[in-house]
Amino acid sequence: MAGLLSASLPMIAAAQDNATIGFLLKTMQEARYQTDKSLFIARAESQGADVIFDSSGNDPLRQLQQVEEMLESGVDVLVLQPVNTATAGALVDLAHDQGVKVVGYDSMLQDGPLDVMVMQDSWAVGQLQAEAMVDWLNDTRGEVKGRVALIRGQPGDANAEALSSGVLKVIADHPGLELVADRSHVDWSPDMARDTAENLLVEYDNDIDAFIANNSGLAFGVLAALSDEDLASADQVFVAGSDADLKNVQMVANDIQALEIWKQIKPLAYEAADIAVKIAQSPDAEISELIGEHTLIDNGFAEIPTVVTPVSAVSKDTIDSTVIDGGFYTSEQIYQN
Repeated sequence: MAGLLSASLPMIAAAQDNATIGFLLKTMQEARYQTDKSLFIARAESQGADVIFDSSGNDPLRQLQQVEEMLESGVDVLVLQPVNTATAGALVDLAHDQGVKVVGYDSMLQDGPLDVMVMQDSWAVGQLQAEAMVDWLNDTRGEVKGRVALIRGQPGDANAEALSSGVLKVIADHPGLELVADRSHVDWSPDMARDTAENLLVEYDNDIDAFIANNSGLAFGVLAALSDEDLASADQVFVAGSDADLKNVQMVANDIQALEIWKQIKPLAYEAADIAVKIAQSPDAEISELIGEHTLIDNGFAEIPTVVTPVSAVSKDTIDSTVIDGGFYTSEQIYQN
């Protein structure tokens, strides 16, 4: 897939008068979404657009109501991160019925129409997590052998599926690895992830080598369970998350968690805002003429023009060169000095 930094799309001088973008996230549960929200709004407003923002609390019915309200308010373009990727095609149909194009954000909806998608390579995120686990096992155990638990997010979520597929491919390539659990967690719940980890630790008498979680919140729940057993240490159990929430990166810095994945938010939010404003400016233009370099991804309904943004592994050794040098966090925030 071809990655694309926000700098490759030129800044737009000014959006058409009264251009309004609807930006709807599935949740604000994870800390990263405050960054998505602020960066997207600032980018769109800097180009003269107004932004109507909302989030859905991981509730698909609430998201349906919010989409209807945004369409009634007269948004020119809808930027949508779906709660339920399997059914969100109906939301796009609602927008299309009113002549409003939809930019998918972060999570690709399945088997439904979509005008354009902006996302990270979620499969690559899972691959990075699992490859880091392989290296960790070599370093700490002397061989790639051990018990692994995969802690998934929302059941049926396309993003959770892609993240997990990247992990499972690496596990399948190493016969010494035993997948002892592959569990989904409604609403990406850290509390449910903690319960899962607690039950697995009881079942296997604390003998689990690695937990790979689809996001930072799930990893935090796992670490809470490990802490109860005095196992919350990157030297004892490998734990990987994704989203690079601050508390998780702090735990990486303190040798509590082994790995986070930094799904760079600025290029994701900037690309989505730029594309949405361009569509608002030129609603009749071909999407391919507006988005520059992209790839086509089949979501089961059609091949969707997709802009893919970067991801990076964050270990104790790479914190400074990734999230700090990239301006995501300051050294003071992470090291609390």
